[in-house]
This record gives sequence, structure tokens and C-alpha cells, in this order.
Amino acid sequence: MSADITVRPVSVDDAEQVIAILNPIIVEGLYTVFDEPISVDEERDYIRGLTERSVFLVAESASEGVVGFQSVDAFHAPYTRAFDHVGVIGTYVAEAYRRQGVARALFPRTFAAASQAAYEKIFSFIRADNLAALAAYRSHGFTVIGTAKQQAKLNGRYIDEVLIERALNLTS
Repeated sequence: MSADITVRPVSVDDAEQVIAILNPIIVEGLYTVFDEPISVDEERDYIRGLTERSVFLVAESASEGVVGFQSVDAFHAPYTRAFDHVGVIGTYVAEAYRRQGVARALFPRTFAAASQAAYEKIFSFIRADNLAALAAYRSHGFTVIGTAKQQAKLNGRYIDEVLIERALNLTS
């Protein structure tokens, strides 16, 4: 399947396909801590607002269109520039395309783009109950650095999140 996948930067025209992947994941409530579906206009605004350091790549199937995406953006800490070298990564794949090489196609391109955007390290929180995502990230060089207990609360239920990181310096 991955031979059919091309990876490219997102465009505003992709907004509808991006939320067609993201919203079912949000509604299902199993793989993300996002709790409200996103409108096409909100996604278009988000894409338009990407900075030159933002990395947002889509995986596209020639026959199906956008089937996954990955983004890296700055670790938000407006009170200091000490975290400017740290990016926060997120990965989303359409259900029918999971375990089909979509993330495998995205990760190397995202790492290269994040490095070019002057990120030295990427970081994320992954739901502790999302074992497939944890395995995917670990297979791409991420290290588990801890667990944030009761980090999120969705529908009255606490969710632990696993903290992961990966250096982008290819020599380490």
C-alpha cells in the first residue's frame, strides 16, 4: 500500500479531507484527547495560520486522496525562548489506512522538514491506552520519558498520557 502513498505539504484545499480523518477519531474518543469536532472553516483558518516553522504534511493515495497527516509545531511557551528547539508532533491516519505504511511514509519526511525548520527535538503526549500509536512512534526512534497520570479528562474519565521524545540530530 505505501507505494501508492505520496507525501506533500498541506494546502488550504486539503482542509475538508483532513477533518474527514480527524473528526471521526475525535468522535470515537479513543485515540486523541481532542474533544470537539473541527469545522472545515476552522481547519482552513488553522492551515492559513501556519508559520514558516510549522510542518504539516499529508499522505495522499492516488485513488483515495488524503489518508493521513502529520504535523510539528512549536512547543508553546510564550514566556521564554528556551524551548524554541522543541517541536510537538501529531500523527493521524484514516481508519481504513492504518497499518498500511502511511505513518512509515510520513515520519522520515516530517523529521527532515522539522530539522530544516530548526527543530532539534520533537515531543508528544500519546494516550497511554493507544498502544498502536506508542508502538509506531517507538519504531521511529521515539523514547518514552514518562507518564502523566490523569493528564486529560474526557466524559468524566481520566486518561493517562505517555510522554515521548526524539532527537532530530541524525548523528545521535
